[in-house]
Amino acid sequence: MGFNNQILNTSSLSIGYKSKKQSTIIAGDLNLNLEKGRLIALVGANGIGKSTLLRTITGIQKPLSGSVTLNGKDIFSYDALALAQNLSLVLTEKLPSSNLTVFELVALGRQPYTNWLGKLSSEDSQKIHHAITLTHIEHLADKRHYEISDGQLQNVLIARALAQDTPLIVLDEPTTHLDLQHKVAVFKLLKKLSLETNKCILFSTHDIDLAIQLSDEMIVMTEEKVIQDQPCNLISQGIFDTLFKDENLFFDAEKGKFTFKDL
Repeated sequence: MGFNNQILNTSSLSIGYKSKKQSTIIAGDLNLNLEKGRLIALVGANGIGKSTLLRTITGIQKPLSGSVTLNGKDIFSYDALALAQNLSLVLTEKLPSSNLTVFELVALGRQPYTNWLGKLSSEDSQKIHHAITLTHIEHLADKRHYEISDGQLQNVLIARALAQDTPLIVLDEPTTHLDLQHKVAVFKLLKKLSLETNKCILFSTHDIDLAIQLSDEMIVMTEEKVIQDQPCNLISQGIFDTLFKDENLFFDAEKGKFTFKDL
């Protein structure tokens, strides 16, 4: 992977919070690289700062120090419209109540491009239909968004991000509240999309075993450090052994997953 494939990178990034009296550093000296066509999982224990990292690298929250560069430009120098043409976000929040159909919800992804009347051009329509096809939700297009299951809605929100047609898609906990079958389906869909669209897809998840199996790379947050690498390298470096402070839980490197010690 060369420099031309780079979409987002951080340089000496320090994330956290500022109050009047002091700064609280959650993680420091982060040098991350997000490249085209890669599926990248962000993992770590609860409360370690995954959401803070996502908010910082997507331009929602200012870093304490260091920089975030998106397509060669400081992320905080983008205006809202330009940022929405380079980066799409899929958050876990509940949708506001509305009567939108699935098609209309996906079409919202074209907002950064439509004219001030909000009319869809033929290119907009083409992108929407392509996103719906890629995510296999054609049969849901005319349904109201509240008539479909959580797993189906997750695919619709991913389709909306695809319709937005940005080089980088960031998802915060896309498999929360889904059963195992739907978790696996979402992971496989994200993997397929990163390959077929050559977009970079970054997602945070608690499903570490699945992430190890399906991600191209992982960003692992521990109390000591944040490390980015391929899952096989992270396993051989023993990184997952340090993830949880629980003596009953350990990482089985041969099986590539977490397991319980005999109780």
